[in-house]
Amino acid sequence: MRFGFVKAAAIAATAALATVPATGFAQEKVSYLFPAPDFLPAFTPFQVARAKGYYEDAGLEVTWSVGKGGADVAKQVAVGNADLGGGIGDTPIIVRPNGLPVKAVAVLGGKALTQLVIRDDSGAKDVKGLAGKDVGVMAYQDTTYYNLLAALASQDMTDDDLNVQAVGPGGMVQLMISGDLDAISGTPDWAAAIEGAGVPVTVVPINDLFPAMAQAILASDDIIEERPEVVRGFVQATLKGMRDVMEDPAGSAELLATEIPQFEGKSAMLEDVMKRYTDLVYATPDMAKLGMIDPERMQAVADFYKEADIVTEELPVEDYYSNDFAAPAE
Repeated sequence: MRFGFVKAAAIAATAALATVPATGFAQEKVSYLFPAPDFLPAFTPFQVARAKGYYEDAGLEVTWSVGKGGADVAKQVAVGNADLGGGIGDTPIIVRPNGLPVKAVAVLGGKALTQLVIRDDSGAKDVKGLAGKDVGVMAYQDTTYYNLLAALASQDMTDDDLNVQAVGPGGMVQLMISGDLDAISGTPDWAAAIEGAGVPVTVVPINDLFPAMAQAILASDDIIEERPEVVRGFVQATLKGMRDVMEDPAGSAELLATEIPQFEGKSAMLEDVMKRYTDLVYATPDMAKLGMIDPERMQAVADFYKEADIVTEELPVEDYYSNDFAAPAE
């Protein structure tokens, strides 16, 4: 009698265990550091992947936190305070010569993140038209400034031809709306916010002037060597979220409008931003290579940064990135 009870209980337990989803088992813990508040529209690939459980599906339990820009994130990742983090594809070019061993392990797009956003009432329509104008960047040690320098160089201009102002993240949109700036070197969501306030603008993709880079996922040499499957799982889950944004912006926007309090009632705005990012940043000629770094693009940025004295040392291009994790599994 007792044996029958134990046998029946064992069968029941086995059946119940079979119904437990894979995410019920212990998952690999990993920490990710955003360079800015994670609810910003620029991070929708991560937000969609989180909302749809793609990181859990990859066997990961992710702890999320926010840093103070890409350079700070790179430092925290390099010293082990975060496993992975966000920056721009060019971040390793800037920080690695300073002894911070980090690499880009995926880029969120085949084009430049930064755009020149120009007020139509400024009278300027292109880079040359910005001569003598007030142009905003986040900071003088920031990619928005470096990309502006590259765009100017493509037209045989320098920052001496403009009145460049470092206005911080808050000032980029506010000062454009108020008319205190004629243009900014900024991101697609900032352009959307300025237009949403009723200010007509012309967007000049820096990608058309210089092969700048998109957002990147950063990893230290140590975690690449010691936990490659964690890096690959995180990268692939994020790219899956990015693909969803590209292929279904309306559905992705509706999802985030219900999942994230800051986006409540803003699905139309989110859809617009997602379409802008898809067209201006995410699109890549070969979708099979989504997330992979183009060595020639990375080399061009490194060369310019050295020529412009943004960095004092240029390393071999392969020191800046790895495509092992964004590449489709064989």
